[in-house]
Amino acid sequence: MSTVVNPTSSGLEQDARRMHHDDKPLSPGNIAIGVVIGRMSEFFDFFVYGLGSILVFPKLIFPFASSPVAATLMSFAIFPLAFLARPVGSFAFMWIDRNYGRGTKLTIALVLLGGSTASIAFLPGYATIGYWAVALLALFRLGQGFALGGAWDGLASLLNLNAPPKHRGWYAMIPQLGAPIGFAIASILFFYLITNLSEADFLEWGWRYPFFVAFAINVVALFARLRIVASKEFGAAMAAQELQARPVFEMLSKHGHDVVIGAFAPLASFAMFHLVTIFPLSWVILNGGQSAAEFLLVQVAGAAVCTIGIVLSGVIADRIGRRRQLMIGASLIAVFSFSAPFLLDAGGKGQDAFILIGFAILGLTFGQASGAVSSRFTQYYRYTGAALTSDLAWLVGAAFAPLVALGLATNFGIIFIGGYLISGAICTLAALSLTHVLDQNEPGEGA
Repeated sequence: MSTVVNPTSSGLEQDARRMHHDDKPLSPGNIAIGVVIGRMSEFFDFFVYGLGSILVFPKLIFPFASSPVAATLMSFAIFPLAFLARPVGSFAFMWIDRNYGRGTKLTIALVLLGGSTASIAFLPGYATIGYWAVALLALFRLGQGFALGGAWDGLASLLNLNAPPKHRGWYAMIPQLGAPIGFAIASILFFYLITNLSEADFLEWGWRYPFFVAFAINVVALFARLRIVASKEFGAAMAAQELQARPVFEMLSKHGHDVVIGAFAPLASFAMFHLVTIFPLSWVILNGGQSAAEFLLVQVAGAAVCTIGIVLSGVIADRIGRRRQLMIGASLIAVFSFSAPFLLDAGGKGQDAFILIGFAILGLTFGQASGAVSSRFTQYYRYTGAALTSDLAWLVGAAFAPLVALGLATNFGIIFIGGYLISGAICTLAALSLTHVLDQNEPGEGA
């Protein structure tokens, strides 16, 4: 009687480790490149969708809304679905990881992520299929989030394991560089299309191009990641049980309180994240100050400033400690919250200042956010713990930010986005203080 053997990548990964890198170990620099490419592809997918939720979907999917503001709010109501699906994806893909190997998991996840994003490019509008357009958009958005839960590869942890003890902050910031790079590429693509196409052509077919590009970028990112997964260094970390997927409920039984604290520790940074990337573009389009194309260029400049801030965060964290650096960053966000509403409502120059200052502060705080998420977990549970904690941190801190910010600003005044920011800063400061009281971060973490 024959036995059916399920396909697994584990054997292929082990063979690849034996065949490659025997005479030339994979350097931290090569790992860093793979990590940045991987994170950039994920953020590109999400920012293409985020920009589309402002520039395209209110007119294409929600033309039945009573006003442009209502249409944008409806579009933003679909936005959080990916963050709601992400923890479910992590749970499902952890099982695939344990049973079929990291390579199989990453291949399925990144094909699904790129496929979900590319599928949006074929989406008919409300005028063609009615409310089915809304349903399909929601379905593809859920697919993005579910896939992103499986895209957690452990490469950032591998980079940290290969980092010199006195430079953990520097190596912790490297994966975060993918965010401003992905945002800048997405913004430049939309800027080019908006400035070179008529509004009718852009809404009919031009906006679809960035969603196609996302699939190609994910293919490149997949091969970059699989190369590292097949390395001896990754295999050694797996053999030492430092990067293996653990059952989620087993991890929660040991580190449940760490998951909760870790989810709130980067809240200020994650709340700030969509308030300088997604929300302000919607505010400018709906209330004026400058054109969408002009503002997209300002945001690209902001992404460059953010990149510098992320790099500086690594230098600062290695000098004063990650926890102290994160507390300073949260305090800066709290201070910024008092001026942010007035800058955003002060016309073109004020909006430019809002973006450049906001992105600078974001870089300083976001640069160490991944370290804040993972630093309290033992190595045995760090891979699974960091994945779930990151999912929850994004869900609590960033998922609803555009919807809440636009809703508050429209109904109660722009001043209320300051309250949203300061609440995130308070949560971060409280979580970091509680962390310090309960337990010092692991030695050598730069905390």
